[in-house]
Amino acid sequence: MSILKPVYKLYEWYISRNLRPENMPKHIAIIMDGNRRFSKIQGNMDAVDGHKKGINTLESVLDWCVDLGIEIVTAYAFSTENFNRPPNEVEGLMRLFKENFEGIARNKKIHDNQVRVKAVGKLELLPDDVREAIRLAEESTANYNKRLVNIAIGYDGRMEIVDAIKKIVDEVENGKIRPEDIDENLVNKNLYTAGMEDPNLIIRTSGEERLSGFLLWQSSYSELYFCDSLWPQLRKVDFLRAVRSYQQRERRFGV
Repeated sequence: MSILKPVYKLYEWYISRNLRPENMPKHIAIIMDGNRRFSKIQGNMDAVDGHKKGINTLESVLDWCVDLGIEIVTAYAFSTENFNRPPNEVEGLMRLFKENFEGIARNKKIHDNQVRVKAVGKLELLPDDVREAIRLAEESTANYNKRLVNIAIGYDGRMEIVDAIKKIVDEVENGKIRPEDIDENLVNKNLYTAGMEDPNLIIRTSGEERLSGFLLWQSSYSELYFCDSLWPQLRKVDFLRAVRSYQQRERRFGV
């Protein structure tokens, strides 16, 4: 890999110089898949250590997004189904979430780049200490509007739509709205991601080619890009290829 590093650096430069700033996706969503497989191929690495490597990759991706002028990033960190994983792995992940959300409040890079951080999902499913760490992270960045990072945690796209429907039904039953008032905008306002623009590009790593319940409502016109690299092994050149692929597509939105 060390021999090829200069080649990849040159390739990064070549792709970057040909990307068009005026056609940069405003919002990129990422399914960070492959942490556990990465830990398995290392031999004796614990699954939680694979997730730690994944956090390092996310930090790198956020740096690349700042450099490219991408304003919104939504990362799929933990689904509701992930609670069914082995207890020691779930407990280890919750510790990582707590530590990293707490770290956001004192992260100089986050504040220098004016990044607002928000958690989206069924947060009531999370342990109290994780929810408190999320509160600290969100409050410490609440006044920033230059960039936004959403962490989808305790998230499921179907459940998000079901919960939105429940909220709307409750408003109808309480006489706040009429059934004929229900439209796409009203559904959007009741999603976990209320007020957020839909993603232009969704990237999934590890070679799997499905959304796995991620942003099901919001992804109707998103461009999809599937990358073979496991998430902890994602290189900048892989990310730039995804952006290049997005820019090469003709987006007609059904017209």
